[in-house]
Amino acid sequence: MRIRTPTDLGGLIRDHRTKLGLDQKSLAAKVGVSRQWIVEVEKGKPRAEIGLVLRTIDALGIQLAADSSGKTKERQGPPPVDIDSIIASAREKRK
Repeated sequence: MRIRTPTDLGGLIRDHRTKLGLDQKSLAAKVGVSRQWIVEVEKGKPRAEIGLVLRTIDALGIQLAADSSGKTKERQGPPPVDIDSIIASAREKRK
């Protein structure tokens, strides 16, 4: 399944939860969040804390995989910035 939006992720979480026979309250207890938080994530809460989302996914036994093929290669823009080398260079100039 390809996850493109918070709503897609929420649907995935809901589907796995129901397949495991868990209600929202039980999942919330496993993750350490409120039932309302589970409700919001399953609805596609766009600003859900990533750490809690990852704990929820782990509690459901969902494995994530990243694929760098496809449209990401077509993106154009500035090259990535190596902030560590910039900081190191600035520190050397101070000496």
